[in-house]
Amino acid sequence: MHMDATTNQLDRIGALESLLNERYSVRAFLAREVPREIMEHVLTVAQRTASWCNSQPWQVLIASGAAKERFRKAIYAEAASGARDDHDFTPPREYVGVYLERRRESGFQLYNTLGIPRGDKAAYARQALENYNFFGAPHVAIIHTNEPLGIYGAIDCGAYVSNFMLAAQALGLGTIPQAALARHSGLIRRHFNLPDDRRVVCGISFGYADHAHQVNSYRTSRASVAEAVTFVDE
Repeated sequence: MHMDATTNQLDRIGALESLLNERYSVRAFLAREVPREIMEHVLTVAQRTASWCNSQPWQVLIASGAAKERFRKAIYAEAASGARDDHDFTPPREYVGVYLERRRESGFQLYNTLGIPRGDKAAYARQALENYNFFGAPHVAIIHTNEPLGIYGAIDCGAYVSNFMLAAQALGLGTIPQAALARHSGLIRRHFNLPDDRRVVCGISFGYADHAHQVNSYRTSRASVAEAVTFVDE
């Protein structure tokens, strides 16, 4: 009995480890749309996300088809115009130390995979704009929360995003969470007629990954547990 319980636990944690190890930020998608029943399965699983006082502050807007294309054109045009940032939540002031090192490593992995020479800022900018094409994904989700909940609402939404991505991975989908879309929160509110008290946290472009595309061939690293965790026993 004890052995069966232990085996079951190992199977369960093994499934989670596999999903976490498999998941990556997809930057090239197939045009194939996700069936609604699969999409709803992902959403049903993600809805079990824990939240402060069970407030469940996330609201999810999913644009597909012609609606996604109208939104893509609108947000791409604003981003390409050089419009000022319009975040609802203050972005990082700067990346320093190990955080800067990790950011650079991730960026150079992307640029090297695409054959972009180091220091080619024009090419960097063109690649950054691909966020606003949703990397060719057939669907984009906008995650927004209630303004009075402040940062705690955003934290809950972050947990929701993680569970959304893991559920999508389990069902054969690819995802990429995009803080870049939140740089245009005002446009998003206007475009989708969201109430003034909604605050945009991020977007998630999703669909079926184009595994043959070179950009999907690299994987980012992770720090060790020793680098991230301090045990205090006495």
